[in-house]
Amino acid sequence: DIRVGESGGGSVQAGGSLKLSCEASDKDTGRMYDWYCLAWFRQAPGKDREAVAAVYFGGGVPYYTDSVKGRFAVSRNNAKNTLYLQMDNLKPEDTGKYFCAAVSWSADCPIREYDYKYWGQGTQVTVSS
Repeated sequence: DIRVGESGGGSVQAGGSLKLSCEASDKDTGRMYDWYCLAWFRQAPGKDREAVAAVYFGGGVPYYTDSVKGRFAVSRNNAKNTLYLQMDNLKPEDTGKYFCAAVSWSADCPIREYDYKYWGQGTQVTVSS
């Protein structure tokens, strides 16, 4: 089993920045594996959970949903088993609870919620206008 945990949420004004962290590791070994996809999802009140970004822990070209391209960027610190989501030029519509998720995969990282097996508890991001 993979343990997943997020941190770094908060409240900012429009145009501001936040950096979220997702630490993921095997509960038994403390390691994370290159063949796992890690994804950031967000869920706004009354809306479905949507994939914001996804990438293999081992690297590769990340996926970004269109609404965040050019504003959000993922990066990894494999030594710390951590995936980051740098969010710049935040907009009120970015408000929501952000979740990190992980799944063992072998093709392009999935962007559907039900493809992911392991989930964190989420961290709230609130952007005011």
